[in-house]
Amino acid sequence: MNIGIHDLSFATTEFVLPHTELAAHTGTDIGKYHVGIGQRSMSIPAADEDIVTMAAAAAAPVVRRWGADRIRTVLLATETSIDQSKAAGIYVHSLLNLPPSTRVVELKQACYSGTAALQFAIGLVHRDPSQQVLVIATDVSRYELDSPGEATQGAAAVAMLVGADPALIRLEDPSGLHTADVMDFWRPNYRSTALVAGQESVAAYLQSLEGTWKDYTEQGGRALREFAAFCYHQPFTKMAFKAHRHLFSTTGHDADEDRMTTMLRLTTAYNEVLGNSYTASMYVALASLLDHAGDLTDQPIGFASYGSGCVAEFFCGTVVPGYLEHVRTDAHRTIVGRRRQIDHATYRDLHEQALPQDGGHHLTPRQTTGPFRFAGLSGHKRLYEHR
Repeated sequence: MNIGIHDLSFATTEFVLPHTELAAHTGTDIGKYHVGIGQRSMSIPAADEDIVTMAAAAAAPVVRRWGADRIRTVLLATETSIDQSKAAGIYVHSLLNLPPSTRVVELKQACYSGTAALQFAIGLVHRDPSQQVLVIATDVSRYELDSPGEATQGAAAVAMLVGADPALIRLEDPSGLHTADVMDFWRPNYRSTALVAGQESVAAYLQSLEGTWKDYTEQGGRALREFAAFCYHQPFTKMAFKAHRHLFSTTGHDADEDRMTTMLRLTTAYNEVLGNSYTASMYVALASLLDHAGDLTDQPIGFASYGSGCVAEFFCGTVVPGYLEHVRTDAHRTIVGRRRQIDHATYRDLHEQALPQDGGHHLTPRQTTGPFRFAGLSGHKRLYEHR
C-alpha cells in the first residue's frame, strides 16, 4: 500500500526581524549570522499570533483543497504548548470547522515530534486507507534576550495531509531510530525560554544521526548513494551542511562538495529567513526542496529528524509522478514575503510581553493580518477568532 504526504502547506508570522538589526544591536559581525549559522532573518509572532493561529493558517489551504470528509484524526506536534492539559489542535479543529467525529491529540518530544506524528499517521491510514490524517507541526522558538541562542529564534507551522495514494511523497519502510538520555536542550515548566547546551546539542545531533543511519541500514534501508536529496532538521541552516558531511564521512563516503552545497541550499531557502521552527523545521526544508528543485519525480529523499533530549529517526520518501501539479510554491513565497519588517526595539517589546495570570478579561492588540488571531484571555480561557 502506498501511503505518504498527500499535501503540504506552511505558514509563519506577521513580523520579521532581519539579522542585520540584531547584529547592529549586539555589535556582532553580520558574517557570524549570515555565514556562521546561515541565518538571514527570523519570524516574530505578533501579539495576537501563536502556535494555534499558525497551525490553522497552515492547515486551512489543505482543507480547502481536499475537504474534511476523510479527515478522522488531527495530530499536532509542538514543544511550545499553550496548555498542560488541552491539546492545541482542538482550537485548530474548531477554527477549521472540522467534523466532530475526529480524534485530536498533541505530541511532544522536542523537534522530533512532527516526525512521530507522521509515522503514527501512517499506521492509522494503513489500518483504514479510506481515512486521512491531518498532521501539523507548529512552534515558536524563544531564547533569552542577548543569549547565544537568540539569533536562532523563529516561528512556523507546517500542515501535512497523510493518506493512501499520496500526491507528493510516498513514504517507505524502514526507519532508523535512536534514543538517548541527553540534557542538551530543555525547557522546564516554570520557564518561558529554553535552556541550551550548544556544543553538547550539536554533538548529540551528530551522534544520533550516526545511530539512526546504523539502524536504518541494519533494517534493510537504501544505500547512501541512492538518495537524490536530504532534508535535515535545521536548528540553524548551517547544521544541515555539518550533518551531511558527518553522515558521509562516518560511513566512509566522500561527499561531493559542489553537489552537496547545491542540493542542501534548496532545502535551506525558507529556513534561513524564517528561523528555527522546531517541529516544523525539517518539513519546511521539504517544502523548500519541492518548491526550488527541478523535477524530482521518482527520486528518493532522505529525512534526518532530530529532537533534543534526545530522539531521532532516519527514513526515506520517494517523490511521486505528478507532484508538481500540487506544490504550493507561489503561496509559500507569498507567505514568506508578506511579513512586515520590525526594528529591534519592537522585537524586544514583543519578546518580553507576558500573558496576565489573574484569570481576568484581557484582549490582545490587533496586529496580525493573517486569517486567524489569538484574541485574548477570559476566565483563564484562550479566545481565538477568524480575523
